[in-house]
Amino acid sequence: MQEKPDSACQNPDMKKAHPALKAFMCGSLSGTCSTLLFQPLDLVKTRLQTLQKNAKPGAPKVGMFSVLVQVIRTEKFLSLWKGVSPSFVRCIPGVGIYFSTFYSLKQHFFHERAPNAGEAVLLGAGARTVAGVCMLPFTVIKTRFESGCYNYVSVAGALKSMYQTEGVQSLFSGLTATLLRDAPFSGIYVMFYSQTKKSLPQEVASAPYAPLVNFSCGVVAGVMASLVTQPADVVKTHIQVSPSHWRTVDAIQYIYTENGLRGFFRGAVPRSLRRTLMAAMAWTVYEQLMAKMGLKS
Repeated sequence: MQEKPDSACQNPDMKKAHPALKAFMCGSLSGTCSTLLFQPLDLVKTRLQTLQKNAKPGAPKVGMFSVLVQVIRTEKFLSLWKGVSPSFVRCIPGVGIYFSTFYSLKQHFFHERAPNAGEAVLLGAGARTVAGVCMLPFTVIKTRFESGCYNYVSVAGALKSMYQTEGVQSLFSGLTATLLRDAPFSGIYVMFYSQTKKSLPQEVASAPYAPLVNFSCGVVAGVMASLVTQPADVVKTHIQVSPSHWRTVDAIQYIYTENGLRGFFRGAVPRSLRRTLMAAMAWTVYEQLMAKMGLKS
């Protein structure tokens, strides 16, 4: 889609930038806002998923609010943002890569028309696969920071420690589970999001409250996508926290043996809240910034 002559962006350098670069910058900014706001939910989700390793037989179930209170009491309030550094390192370029890839693929294959439901799934999954592979080492480090099982001081220190003690393969642990989680999530999200928006009357989409409408569409899409991909997220967490280089099938067997089928949905509430709200905010901010730059998202 061509840029509008009266682009709202006043920076002359930004006007000359490639559209894919503009999409990257819009995505990075939206990722920064959503990551900072919803990091505590991600930490609680990771703690819930890893608690079963240390739980004693017959111990009472631990819920989302119990973990939240425990973290605040034993590690202070700001500990809820533990892992935010690797989250930033991962999300700022990662979300930028995702949106720039998404924009580029959409412009290349669907320049003249909007993708249908099936094509939207492939579009979202393809963009997420590229971003997921690029940022996987930082995803592993983020998960370990949040688990509370490792005493890493910094992202650089974690990278060095993992490389020296576990080898380079540890930085890419959980690749299969990560892609089984992220690619379907993004595909399903983009499908529901685009189809929900398409069903709205044109006057609603162009109204002053359009960002709120977009956010609401994002929430609906996020809930559906989160529930479908929750089991893969639990498997990914176990693989990345374990230093023994588990395979995907090892993690699946362990989770099922310890907790049965319900073990695959541990941490579903905080993850659904975080992923849903984070994705809805990221897409809403991204689309508003792209519109200000005179580009159709």
